[in-house]
Amino acid sequence: MFELSSEALSVERVIAAVSHPTAGGIDVFVGVVRDHNEGRAVTRLDYEAYATMAVAEMQRIGDEIAAANPGVRLAALHRVGTLGVGDAAVVCAASAVHRGEAFRACKALIDEIKARVPIWKREYGPDGPYWVGWVDARCHDHDEGHGHGHGGGGHG
Repeated sequence: MFELSSEALSVERVIAAVSHPTAGGIDVFVGVVRDHNEGRAVTRLDYEAYATMAVAEMQRIGDEIAAANPGVRLAALHRVGTLGVGDAAVVCAASAVHRGEAFRACKALIDEIKARVPIWKREYGPDGPYWVGWVDARCHDHDEGHGHGHGGGGHG
């Protein structure tokens, strides 16, 4: 099970998706909205996604991890929309015969989801909203005089 949801996430549902009689361990990761990021206060955030591509990429990641770790089952739910501090943004689970395999697979799952899945985060705080990790693809360090400013003279 790999899905996006605009509703509160169910940890129990993700655990149920990976549970099976031969699983000796189930590892669960719950990513929650915190009240700060990179020294800035956060009051809420929005997640936006290219939904069909995001779900397909999460499934691809799950398939890759499962192929490399026979017997491992994986599932993930990711929120989209507006979330408050303390809300669950993502729930990942991995089951395996032994706990070590479950731990490694769950870590690989969340790491790859964060690295590869087209989900974007906009945080809100006292200074207004800002996109996390956004870099204008039209801008390059070597491309001076490209027609728009970045504030402070540097590229960002």
